[in-house]
Amino acid sequence: MSEARIGISMNVLKDCLGLAGGELLAVVADDDKRDLAESVYEAGKRLGAESMLLVMQPRSRSGEEPPAPVAEAMAKADVAVCITTHSMTHTAARKQAAAAGTRVATMPGITDDMFSHGAITADYGQVKALTEQVAALLSAGSRVRVEKEGMVLSFSIDGRDGILSTGLYLNPGESGNLPSGEAYIAPLEGTASGQIKVDGSVAGIGALDGPMVLTVEDGRLIHAGGEHGGKLLDMLGDGDGRLLGEFGIGTNNKARITGVVLEDEKVYGTIHVAFGSNNTFGGVVAAGVHIDAVVMKPDVYIDDKLIMLAGELL
Repeated sequence: MSEARIGISMNVLKDCLGLAGGELLAVVADDDKRDLAESVYEAGKRLGAESMLLVMQPRSRSGEEPPAPVAEAMAKADVAVCITTHSMTHTAARKQAAAAGTRVATMPGITDDMFSHGAITADYGQVKALTEQVAALLSAGSRVRVEKEGMVLSFSIDGRDGILSTGLYLNPGESGNLPSGEAYIAPLEGTASGQIKVDGSVAGIGALDGPMVLTVEDGRLIHAGGEHGGKLLDMLGDGDGRLLGEFGIGTNNKARITGVVLEDEKVYGTIHVAFGSNNTFGGVVAAGVHIDAVVMKPDVYIDDKLIMLAGELL
């Protein structure tokens, strides 16, 4: 077990989650991420927390629920850190833990490299300030239009609230990804139409060699062109997994495109769309799957006002 990794884990637990001595820490892992999780478990013990390590079999896809005893432990902990292959961010277990007052950080797909480089090294005070500004724009807006290379995707966000993932989860019930830096929102179901060129990465596929063109009608993904389009459709299934569930904007200037969407969707200069579940952050889709797709340097309009030009926030 790397002492350097334990040291970084201690900093993350203290600075990002405010873990204090005597608090109950639940570290949730699957078999594939157990090694990284053990460093966080050890870091929690060194900080004087009552630390638990819960290891489960890997889930088959992002958004799939953990076993009930894991969900129960998360809800009873002061702090829960989920270090898993597939994302637990958009699960009822994460939502219920936050509702019970647990401070939750999810780290889907995190690698040894990501523990010490890139997004994790950001100034999270800066990230928080920018994320709050972007979330406020989303909350105040009613319609989004994304343009890139002649393709346009538009949808309503009327009445929906922008959500912050700042990397700082210091108060009861606060939760989000680590590393972090994004503001996101649940588009109004059924309102999205157009095309979008995905050229960054896709969760479950990785960094893209060539672009993927996604076609959306009446809020539903009807075609995915490009080398990996078929795989994306297979992962989403034939049901509600194909509904547009999320629109997000990256706000972390230290984040890199790594092929792991946890970091990729936080890259400053990118936006991402996701298909599937959004009932954990203001929408009504509960599909048991949530797949993000990252777009590099688009133009973004909110209510016809340009807020991002070729990836630069204005």
